[in-house]
Amino acid sequence: MNLALTVIEIVAPVFLLAGIGFAWVKMGFEYRIQFVTRMAMTLSVPCLIFVALMKMEIDGQALAALSLATVAAYGGVTVCAAAIVWALGLHRRTYLAPLIFGNTGNIGLPLALFAYGETGLGYAVVVFAIMAVWSFTFGVYLVSGHGNPLKVLQEPMVGATLLGALFLWQGWETPLFLTNALELVGQMAIPLMLITLGVAVARLTPGGVGRAVWLSLIKLALCFEVAWIAGRLFHLDPVAFGVLVVQVSTPVAVTSYLLAEKYGADSDAVAGLVVVSTLTSVLALPVILAVLL
Repeated sequence: MNLALTVIEIVAPVFLLAGIGFAWVKMGFEYRIQFVTRMAMTLSVPCLIFVALMKMEIDGQALAALSLATVAAYGGVTVCAAAIVWALGLHRRTYLAPLIFGNTGNIGLPLALFAYGETGLGYAVVVFAIMAVWSFTFGVYLVSGHGNPLKVLQEPMVGATLLGALFLWQGWETPLFLTNALELVGQMAIPLMLITLGVAVARLTPGGVGRAVWLSLIKLALCFEVAWIAGRLFHLDPVAFGVLVVQVSTPVAVTSYLLAEKYGADSDAVAGLVVVSTLTSVLALPVILAVLL
């Protein structure tokens, strides 16, 4: 009973805030998703990442183990997902990226914070940053058929990650007034991303729902198993292990839909994956957390 209550306390805020965004759109209110997303990704999320890394209390060995486990997990998921897409004869540009990349920002970061506190958030930021680099390079290439790896350096989140890692390594800290300001801006990120997730799901026009159901289940099982194996292979501590499994197991990201729409893949099919996998996660993520806690 106590475990069930703990899990509910962790996941309820995440889906309640997403529900607010969903209801907001359904009631006909205006929500400029492009503006909010840009503000979150260029301002509040970089501030969140930088402050979380700067204030992290973690030794270099643990950080290296988590980073290597994350790379291994996403490498394993990429290879297995590619094999699944090939075996099922699915369109690679449409389905491969959504099967690899999860919603580690909108859902993974707040879940890690609510489940494991500030330490969990710091670990989650590391996983999120590695996934983002892989997504901005290989993920864009998968959908578009071309891409410039150097463009990833222009992303504010990547710059914030590198700067935060430098401050963490050197033990530096910004002046208190600046830290407080950056932390305040960063605190906008999680509610903004969750509400925006609800808005985006409400506006999507899903297609191929039947296929989306079983592909969402395949993605969930694949990501959970690969992340679990990677975490055990690198002997992660319980918090880092839990964060890795939760982050990698998150549902299809809305950015997968945006990329499909931008580069001419089947955006309706990807929208179906986003909606179905997000709804599936309402039941799946509490179960995963119950196993981990």
